Amino acid sequence: MIEALSAFHFQRPLWLLALIPAFVLVLLEHRIADAAGRWRQVIDPELLKYLLVDNAPVSRLTPNAVLLIAWTLGTIAVAGPAWQREPSPFADAKPPVVIVLKVTPSMMTEDLAPTRLDRARQKLSDLLTLREGAATGLIAYSGSSHLVLPPTQDSAVVLDLAKALSPEIMPKEGDDLASAVAMAQRVLAGNEHGGSILVMADTVASDQLARLGETAAAATTILSLLPANLDAASIGEAARALGGAVIATTPDQADIAAIARRLDRVGRTADIAGEGQHWQEAGYWLTPLIALLALLWFRRGWVLT
Repeated sequence: MIEALSAFHFQRPLWLLALIPAFVLVLLEHRIADAAGRWRQVIDPELLKYLLVDNAPVSRLTPNAVLLIAWTLGTIAVAGPAWQREPSPFADAKPPVVIVLKVTPSMMTEDLAPTRLDRARQKLSDLLTLREGAATGLIAYSGSSHLVLPPTQDSAVVLDLAKALSPEIMPKEGDDLASAVAMAQRVLAGNEHGGSILVMADTVASDQLARLGETAAAATTILSLLPANLDAASIGEAARALGGAVIATTPDQADIAAIARRLDRVGRTADIAGEGQHWQEAGYWLTPLIALLALLWFRRGWVLT
């Protein structure tokens, strides 16, 4: 209760100024209707109370009093009283992710059956299923980087396009991860709901490490597409250069579960987490009371009494 009182405020406090003319009009009406006040200057006050007819105080509720109450309640309702926070409409939304997929001849190695690239597609399919409803974009890179699809919630399209990628269709051989990450950052820059980058790669060329350190990237996760018996040192160095994390490929879905938890955590902005200043207005609760007061105007002779 104390917490609610301390948090009480009006969303639009300037509307409370509308109470001033209401009370001014009531005071003017009261002065005009005060018969004793008009005669007090010319008749002795001791005699005046005996000379006025029907000067007893009126206790019943008058139309003007009801109008003042309705006006006050309506002004308070429009001013937007609030004391409880409401969750952001994006509180339960999963932040978007841009997949940066390496598409090179090395990704056709069959040590991760059927190939490293096919395993990446399988992991992508599992991730899309686990993060159903989240926007996912796709960038393919080798010696050059290419935006395949901007973030979309249509996971079927993302997966179909990923399946169509192969080293043969890439225009340039090589390893240009830094440019791919920079492109992913630009894609996410126009997104006000946060987001992160997921790199799917087996190795990273040594000349990319320095460039990655100069790249101001969003939160980055790297899925290492190497068997456990192979050295993934270059992947680890790339993650450190980007300030990100490496998750090793597993035969089950443990890697995807870990990736999904990280994407949902590090890609979330303050508003998505529900930490923004969202308040639930309570003025609508006064509407039924205002409506009941308005019904009095349909009573025969009410305004004339």
